[in-house]
Amino acid sequence: MTDDLAPAPGTITMYGADWCRDCRRTEALLTDLGVEWTKIDVEASAEAAAQAQAISGRTNIPVVVFPDGSHLVEPSDDAVREKLSL
Repeated sequence: MTDDLAPAPGTITMYGADWCRDCRRTEALLTDLGVEWTKIDVEASAEAAAQAQAISGRTNIPVVVFPDGSHLVEPSDDAVREKLSL
């Protein structure tokens, strides 16, 4: 895996795709919350899709990886807020 496909240290990394409604919802939430986050497009690279699957053990997106190394798959807005303690 190349470094640009790995979760960014100290920030939230979201593996997703533009066509995914849950991905767009989670992107909007993270942006609205003002947290620093990075998107990795699984459609742009089979390697990125494989990395997301390796992290989550599933093919579902979005996969949101937090700075502590934990992750959520297809999280609700409430789950993301709870994880961020907001």
